[in-house]
Amino acid sequence: MNVVPTQLHPNSWTFIRGFIILCSQLGISPTVEVFLYFFEAKHSGRQPWVSLNGVPERGLLTLFQSSYKKFKGRFIKVRASTGDPSLLDDFPLYWTPNHWFQSARHLEDLPPRDQGICEFLVNLKVVFDTPTLLTKKYLLGALNAYIGTSPFSPLKGKANP
Repeated sequence: MNVVPTQLHPNSWTFIRGFIILCSQLGISPTVEVFLYFFEAKHSGRQPWVSLNGVPERGLLTLFQSSYKKFKGRFIKVRASTGDPSLLDDFPLYWTPNHWFQSARHLEDLPPRDQGICEFLVNLKVVFDTPTLLTKKYLLGALNAYIGTSPFSPLKGKANP
């Protein structure tokens, strides 16, 4: 997407973290391609940050309803002036002005392994509650009960169909 971590809107991090928790619990290696099958980057107009949204008809995680509306006072942005971009030489993270906003990936364009993972996740026919995933991450028994333990075990939890 040609963005650094600090350019992502804080709510977007909940999708990333929820996706990683879900994949880890199911024994799936999370990949960018699979993530971008279920989510896509959106630019919020004149704002300098990037948001991630779920792709319609491919629900995997619920929207994180707690909005970080006043996050700008809690996060910093380091940016070189356009007149002297060398100010950030040797600084590892910098904001980029030209993001790559791509549509969601199409299943047929993914590598076969990622196609199989996407099909598996779609066939679960479950939209997982993002806040629940985030809060149960360190409660292994609760996470097992909510998601299941592997791609081959039935879902045992209370995920929203």
